[in-house]
Amino acid sequence: MKTAVVVDAVRTPFGKRDGSFRDTHPQDLAAAPLEALEKRNDFAPETIEDVIYGCVTPIDEQGLNIGRLAPMVAGWGDVVPGVQLNRMCGSGQQAVNFAAANLMAGQHDVLIAGGVEHMTRVPMGSDGDGVTDTYFEHFDELTTQGEGAERIAEEYDLSRRDVDEIAVDSQRRWADAWADGRYDDQVVPVETELEGETVVVDEDEHPRPETDLETLSNLPLSFRDEGEGVHHAGNSSGIVDGSAALLLASEEAAERRGWEPMARIVQTEVVGVDPVTMLKGPTPATERVIENSEYELADVDLFEVNEAFASVVAAWLEETGVSWERTNVNGGAIAHGHPLGATGAALLTKLVHELERTDQDTALSTMCIGFGQGVATIVERL
Repeated sequence: MKTAVVVDAVRTPFGKRDGSFRDTHPQDLAAAPLEALEKRNDFAPETIEDVIYGCVTPIDEQGLNIGRLAPMVAGWGDVVPGVQLNRMCGSGQQAVNFAAANLMAGQHDVLIAGGVEHMTRVPMGSDGDGVTDTYFEHFDELTTQGEGAERIAEEYDLSRRDVDEIAVDSQRRWADAWADGRYDDQVVPVETELEGETVVVDEDEHPRPETDLETLSNLPLSFRDEGEGVHHAGNSSGIVDGSAALLLASEEAAERRGWEPMARIVQTEVVGVDPVTMLKGPTPATERVIENSEYELADVDLFEVNEAFASVVAAWLEETGVSWERTNVNGGAIAHGHPLGATGAALLTKLVHELERTDQDTALSTMCIGFGQGVATIVERL
């Protein structure tokens, strides 16, 4: 089996809802990381054998196979194919996992994998209208992700303060990382149009570094009546617009082209879990990816657990015993936001850059997914 390596990894800034990307077409947003990867790594477009892009709401402006359209909009002509996939919130990470599998199998030599979501122009949930009645012959209940997060909080006896502390830490960590320049090598500026004027977007717009426990205590609950839940806008992931992409290759292909890989993909997994609580997939996904690798949890230096809701992270920490100090060290989706189809690729982008910055060896990314799934990926610095 061949070795799949990460040559480079980038993302756009994440624009807040109705923010600086509100006049930017999703196809242009999807093309931005491709243009950056080409410029940074000096390859001819025909080098790329396929573009695999996650997109959770592939309709309207995100329809027509945005994975194929992105390289065309990037100016790569008609030679680079592309495909769009939807594993809901895990789509961007699944795109990387699928690309890694193809490289390991020897089916391809050079691929780009990532994702895009413009949640301002194509709202979350606009691609679906419930489930068939037959669904209820097999499952008793259809819940929302917010309700699933609340049930996890109940199961793990998490107080509002418990989840708010994670949220405050996420904001603080993002602020410290941004001020320290830790995002400089991975977040690429995007030149776009806003209200008829040319602007350059070069910073995440969703974070609120001034957030504290008192601020969060005054926010109304989002999914339940007061006193009956713990989640609100401040301890849930932000709705944002953004894209991310990784340049992946076989180790041999990278060597032929003179590329110096950042990391290798060690192991990938996907699992199904109870669709009612829905968001408990990160724990079994983590367990399985570790079981099928050469590592123990104690061997992993860094973790990214997507902060879809703070209770998801808290439950994962309790189940795995991993320390919070090794998890989401530069802030997570509560701070920088969760552009659905792009987030998984952005998490892996964070990890490979942080491994390189800190001279550490191994990292693991995992995400919860709608309708009860989980995805996980282990990477090792080269």
